[in-house]
Amino acid sequence: MLRLRMMRAPQKYVQGKDSLLQFHKEMTSLGDKWLFICSRSGYKMAHDKIEKSFEGTSDVRQYEIFGGVSSTGEIEKMREIVRENHLNVVVGVGGGSAIDTAKATAHYEKLPVVIVPTVVATDAPCTGLSVIYNDDETFNSYLFYPKNPEAVIVDSAIIANAPVRFLVAGMGDALGTYFEARACERTDAPSLESGGITQSAMALCRLCYDTLKEYGASAKKACECNVVTPALEAIIEANVYLSGVGADNGGLAVAHSFYNGLTALGGHSAPHGNCVAFGTLVQLVLERASKEEFKEVQNFCMEVGLPVTLEEIGITKDEEIRIIAEKSCVEGESIHNMVADVTPDQLYAAIVAADALGKEALAEKEK
Repeated sequence: MLRLRMMRAPQKYVQGKDSLLQFHKEMTSLGDKWLFICSRSGYKMAHDKIEKSFEGTSDVRQYEIFGGVSSTGEIEKMREIVRENHLNVVVGVGGGSAIDTAKATAHYEKLPVVIVPTVVATDAPCTGLSVIYNDDETFNSYLFYPKNPEAVIVDSAIIANAPVRFLVAGMGDALGTYFEARACERTDAPSLESGGITQSAMALCRLCYDTLKEYGASAKKACECNVVTPALEAIIEANVYLSGVGADNGGLAVAHSFYNGLTALGGHSAPHGNCVAFGTLVQLVLERASKEEFKEVQNFCMEVGLPVTLEEIGITKDEEIRIIAEKSCVEGESIHNMVADVTPDQLYAAIVAADALGKEALAEKEK
């Protein structure tokens, strides 16, 4: 029996240059006692604009710099702050970990949550889930919520002035969206919302990939120049909304399992999105994608600066590849959404093959 199809998304999405100057106006219906869970850089970039939006109001605002990882201990600490100060809205300001911490805090305290990404390195802002880590920074679990964030507000001027590597990593995370959803649709695997995949979801996922191809290089150049252009606005929307809502309602497959397997190595420094981009190439090898499709994705990666080899994500030893392959295939991983179930040996072979094809492509480029 086919699954019931469903769609979920944030109740409100706001994006534009200096949009944080309108924060209070856009979010005032949610409450009047605000906890802002901020990364250090997020606080620095967003605080003054947010405060300006509250001028003339009596709302309570409390800003907390979080510890850097969306860990079980960090979430508990923020929950205590909410309870002690009787706060009624939680806001996540920063990158993926600050956002995931805020979503989890709001969920457990039964409060609305607003997401203010100050980088677009992952599609975490719009999703109805958090990636939770243990206090030693190893992967713990996905925490699924009964609803998506109440609101997401993205200030494009802040994104334009953030390091370009974050925008590129976000494109890597977004790159997996269409291909993972396509794999799930083929097998009637559940979306991240545990429902069947709608045509609307697949259209968003496809638009995400098309937007990356069309505007990725131009958006990167705009970010390098710290200017907001239509291309940058398009990629911000792809990284945050199209990828977030697309992944939520489309599902995951090999690309994200590859990343989760990589975290088992401990101490890796490659950004999440960079690993997902390489994992997407691995998935295409496993799917026996056409040469044309594989080259199209590989060329996009090289055009915007995403990895096409293992060395570019810090993997240089065969035993590391074996561990990644083993851990990516544990029970419950999204890799099992593929048409034919994938064994660690099959994944190992695909990783090695994708790496070899990447080395070949880089060698050709250097000629």
